[in-house]
Amino acid sequence: MAKEPAPKRPLHTGTVLRTERLTPHLIRVVLGGDGLAGFAAGEFTDHYVKLLFPRPGVGYPEPFDMERIRAELPREQWPATRTYTVRAWDPEAVELTIDFVHHGDEGLAGPWAAAARPGDPLRFQGPGGAYAPRRDAGWHLLVGDESALPAIGASLERLPEGAPARVFVEVGERGEELELSTPGKAEIVWLYRGGAPVGDALVRAVEELEFPDGDVHAFVHGEAGFVKRLRRHLRVERGLPMDRLSISGYWRRGRDEDGWQSSKREWNQRVEEEEARALG
Repeated sequence: MAKEPAPKRPLHTGTVLRTERLTPHLIRVVLGGDGLAGFAAGEFTDHYVKLLFPRPGVGYPEPFDMERIRAELPREQWPATRTYTVRAWDPEAVELTIDFVHHGDEGLAGPWAAAARPGDPLRFQGPGGAYAPRRDAGWHLLVGDESALPAIGASLERLPEGAPARVFVEVGERGEELELSTPGKAEIVWLYRGGAPVGDALVRAVEELEFPDGDVHAFVHGEAGFVKRLRRHLRVERGLPMDRLSISGYWRRGRDEDGWQSSKREWNQRVEEEEARALG
């Protein structure tokens, strides 16, 4: 039987309405405009979009068409893709909010956000997504670094009234905290990385946590190295079934997104095989 083609991701073009620097290293960009007609998000709290950044000096077909680009241009001329979480979507105002981590000239999307001005266009595909806090959970565990902070913020806003949650967020240093609101009963702990490897403080915090009574619904995302360590801890040592766990490496130290996404499937397979052996 022939394999069915993957569904085509909807293409949208947003226009920058405004930007705001939330912390020294976090920039919020709000997009709007007629190009967002037909965009829909809200089912999940980890909705994401694939931002498309044109390669300098490359001309693209108009109307812009990723299928034509992939068919007609060599791969090195395809737009660079960066995956970002939808922090908020307001269908009435037609405004899409995305938060960007910015560390000077490092990377692609962060510098773009720092230089963005009202009227600038931004093409993207999506949204995708898979997680939202389960209403039947006894309690919630939310863990992540800066890359997971938008999804954690959106998830906290979606918690059922009074739902207990333990939240651990790791940032580089003091001053990078955000005010997070929730109708739930959340204990939010900010951890500061300093010069330590990304995620070390998160792993230690979860390993030392005394789990409350009741079934947990866990969300653990961020740098792939610490995510792997926590997945093993939660699956093997804590005995969490996969249907109570949303866990994935958003990025990997030493790789850009193109390199990470091209190897992620194989990396996930190795993690699952190691996990299966540990579980017997």
